[in-house]
Amino acid sequence: MMVKVLVTGAGALLGQGIIKSLRLADNDYYIVAVDPDPRSIGLYWADKACLVPMATELNYLENVCQIIKRENPDVILIGTDVELMIFAENKEKIELDFDTKVVVSSPEAIKIADDKWLTYNFLRENGFPFPKSVLLGDKKINFPLIVKPRVGARSVGVHRVKTLQELDYALSVVDNPIIQEDVSTPDNEYTSGIVVFDGIAKAIVTMRRDLRDGNTFRAYIEPESPFDSILMEMAEKLGGTGPLNFQFRNDGGVPKVFEINARFSGTTPIRALAGFNEVDQVVQHVVRGYEVVQNTIRSTTVLRYWDEQVVDMDTEGINARRITHAD
Repeated sequence: MMVKVLVTGAGALLGQGIIKSLRLADNDYYIVAVDPDPRSIGLYWADKACLVPMATELNYLENVCQIIKRENPDVILIGTDVELMIFAENKEKIELDFDTKVVVSSPEAIKIADDKWLTYNFLRENGFPFPKSVLLGDKKINFPLIVKPRVGARSVGVHRVKTLQELDYALSVVDNPIIQEDVSTPDNEYTSGIVVFDGIAKAIVTMRRDLRDGNTFRAYIEPESPFDSILMEMAEKLGGTGPLNFQFRNDGGVPKVFEINARFSGTTPIRALAGFNEVDQVVQHVVRGYEVVQNTIRSTTVLRYWDEQVVDMDTEGINARRITHAD
């Protein structure tokens, strides 16, 4: 029996990765993709595509619920950070009203993951490795330093500073900043995808990565990484549900985590290519009750590249034959 999946944020890298992973799966999926922009490529990979308001608009949830009612998906997967809290706070009502499943962590876990200062305190208070971190006004860390927004992603607004003058400039242009030690080197940057249900980390895939503009463009999958056990412990302590993502640097054999995402990540489809399709496994677990299984992972290198797709648009930039509105 085919599973119907609604994927939000079809234009975001995360939303695209979720759809890619579903298409890579051996199981059959009917995908309903939603996004505010008709030019979002993920809309053209789905079986049905719908336009919705921006998640920051007051009528966003109302419009999405209209689509949920009409399409009756088995499960909802969230493709942008900004939508996470909306679904987390309304998860119980959506599931009850529409007889569907919403894959999202608790509001508490999302708050910790979204705010890098809360992430730092979570790691420190639970005895996990972390980069030294301070807030504005406290500069008691040795150079070089990283200045970044407390809330943000994809390296937007991140500054590496080596002098007091550079630090003062970075603090003047970054809103609500956090200051962290610059741990190790870019050659030692890692990302891990972990699946957690019922407080237990069921599976993990860790990869070293090379970044470009804040996104992974080369990944080196490491089966049975020496960091896996402590990362799974972190995931269980966080109390997340479903997919979690931990980003860290290897500092002399110690995984110092600098970012947590309480969601799938941009590297989710890479893990699928390596042998662990976390999207497929999560959906099959929440919809059919199948156990999440730690597959044998291939030791491999994945290279990312740009691709193109031609779509027909009218003068208003909408493919009316392909995309519908919520109402």
